[in-house]
Amino acid sequence: MSTASETWKRHFPDAASGAHLFPEFEMRARAVSAEVFRCTKASDARETVIRLVDDVKDKKAVVVEDPLQRAAGVVEALRSRGVAVYTDPGDIATHAKTADIGISGVAFGIAETGSVFQDGFAIATRLVTILPPLHIVFLPSANIVPGITEAFEIIARSFDRGYIGFITGPSRTADIERVLTIGVHGPSRFAIIAVDEEPAGGDV
Repeated sequence: MSTASETWKRHFPDAASGAHLFPEFEMRARAVSAEVFRCTKASDARETVIRLVDDVKDKKAVVVEDPLQRAAGVVEALRSRGVAVYTDPGDIATHAKTADIGISGVAFGIAETGSVFQDGFAIATRLVTILPPLHIVFLPSANIVPGITEAFEIIARSFDRGYIGFITGPSRTADIERVLTIGVHGPSRFAIIAVDEEPAGGDV
């Protein structure tokens, strides 16, 4: 899958960042209605995905795979549950608008806001993120930066083209009579699966 930057990890502020920031990140993510799950192993993440998907009435998923998902065997697990899964960019473009579940990866989380950062260069990633009513993201739990300042420092040093995005909870708006409504302009549910285990054979 195409990316806007494959070098962002070089600019990650390791000294100031890490899993020790996860409790703050989790608290703030939950405060904006995100569902947060932390798993020690990739296999635990697979079980978490299955539980989330079992809550969904219909079973159609569009998935932009990443190393954490592959380590967890997410696509295979979903298909074993009778879920129709589409991973090819062309298939994602066709099925995203009618999919019930979108699954993707994110680069890092931001403790200050409970947001996650996603390289959205590939249109398939943007479709998976925006259209299905349930969006599940995989996040390495060690990839947490303290705040927006550090996030933009990474972006300034490593991204010079394409699309990027911050996701903070499910879609919400209060445009009409200042009444808060969830899920009008995007997913009504947003789940973050943070995994402690680092998969072999690839950066996340």
